[in-house]
Amino acid sequence: MNSVENNYCYSFPAVRGQQAGKPFYIATCPLRIIPKIFMYNEDEVPAELRAQRTLNKGRIPEMTRYLLNSPDDYVFSALTASVGTNVEFKDSPGSANIGILKVPMDAHILINDGQHRRAAIEEAVKENPELGQDNIAVLFFVDEGLKRSQQMFADLNKYAVRPSTSLSTLYDHRDQASELARYLGLNAKPFVGFTEFERSSISIRSSKLFTLSGIKQANKALFGKGAKDGFNEDEQAKAVAFWNKLNENMPEWQQVQSKTLSAAEFRQEFITAHGIGLQAIAHVGKQITALDATEQDRMFSQLGKINWLKSNPAWSNRAMQHGRLSKAVTNIFLTALEIKRQIGLNLTAEDIAKETELLNA
Repeated sequence: MNSVENNYCYSFPAVRGQQAGKPFYIATCPLRIIPKIFMYNEDEVPAELRAQRTLNKGRIPEMTRYLLNSPDDYVFSALTASVGTNVEFKDSPGSANIGILKVPMDAHILINDGQHRRAAIEEAVKENPELGQDNIAVLFFVDEGLKRSQQMFADLNKYAVRPSTSLSTLYDHRDQASELARYLGLNAKPFVGFTEFERSSISIRSSKLFTLSGIKQANKALFGKGAKDGFNEDEQAKAVAFWNKLNENMPEWQQVQSKTLSAAEFRQEFITAHGIGLQAIAHVGKQITALDATEQDRMFSQLGKINWLKSNPAWSNRAMQHGRLSKAVTNIFLTALEIKRQIGLNLTAEDIAKETELLNA
């Protein structure tokens, strides 16, 4: 049932509930009227006089694209709003807490949670008016002043925890890079049984070696892909072939797989048990896969002869910073250059100049 304007009120089908002795209302609202009735504080209002964070306009285009690109299967969670006036709730016959919520059209309605969703909805409906027929759930509270609204914002966000990048990768079926990472985690020899699918870090006693998010980033490096670039079936086949071929030439990986070397010891001693090693090798792999088959075999063989121990001085100020691994972009770049140097791949003048600049910084 769509909301209607009647007697200078917005009318929403709603359910009434109670929290902490106060009523609240769960209503459905058409997307087309979201921008008209829901307000957020202007950026120039001081933080102490606002009830929410400043709108981060950089987030809105991505959220808008999500709506526009997925009109048939997007999911937006409920908005939470405070109504700055009394509302009227009319029960349906025989249902004490199901009915119609009437909100005066001149009421000040402030979003406590969801202002970025609201802004994205506004932009998406402008480009695709058909989205305006869809509905979103709204949780209404009766406003009790600024202090209460600020406390609501704090309470709503206090326990919000973003999922790990590995878990997001595992569950994201729209992103082709995530699809490829999941496929490799289940089918490529170095990753089968050794992929941490949920966490973005690996505990000391874990039997896993690589995180799903680390595999995803390594594949982007292998094909030189950007954050939003996709992968096709041919690239999937090439990725499987690359990682399987690499596995054939990595003695320590094979030792862990045969249980002659524990995963914990491997992670403690070798850079190839960590994301930086995986991504650095992938950067090198992009150049290797452009060679003919004979040269590729020679390069893979050379990779297997490298001393991957963290204690190897070659990794100092590259993979290792002050005795610890660093997965910063510059460290991945410097590690990849050293790998290329050790296996005999040519370095460009630009690479050498950048390397000198970074090492002397």
